Amino acid sequence: MAVEQVTEAGGTDEERTLTARSATVHSYSVAPGVRLNVRSGPGTGYGIVRVLAEGAKIRIYCQSPGTTVTGPYGTSNIWDNIGSGEYVSDAYILTGSDGYVADRCG
Repeated sequence: MAVEQVTEAGGTDEERTLTARSATVHSYSVAPGVRLNVRSGPGTGYGIVRVLAEGAKIRIYCQSPGTTVTGPYGTSNIWDNIGSGEYVSDAYILTGSDGYVADRCG
C-alpha cells in the first residue's frame, strides 16, 4: 500500500483528510512523565486543543517547521501533525532522529 488516508472531523462541520505518503505510519512515544499540549498549528502561538496523557503514543502523519522548542529530546522547530488540526512539538517525541521522520505537511 503506497498511501494511507485517515479522515477525521475537524472544526465545525468540516472534514479533513490527512494523507501519510509513506507506506507505514509509525507510533512514537511521548517523553516519560510529560502531559503534552496538542496545539491547533505548528507553534506555541496556536491554541491548545487537548492534552496528551503521560505515556501516550502518537502517530505522525506529516511534519511542519514552526516555533523552536526545547524539550527532553533536544531543541527543534519540527512540529508533528497527529490528527486534523493537531500538532505537537517533536522535541517531546522519541523519534530516534533530530530531523524529519515523515513527509512535510502540504
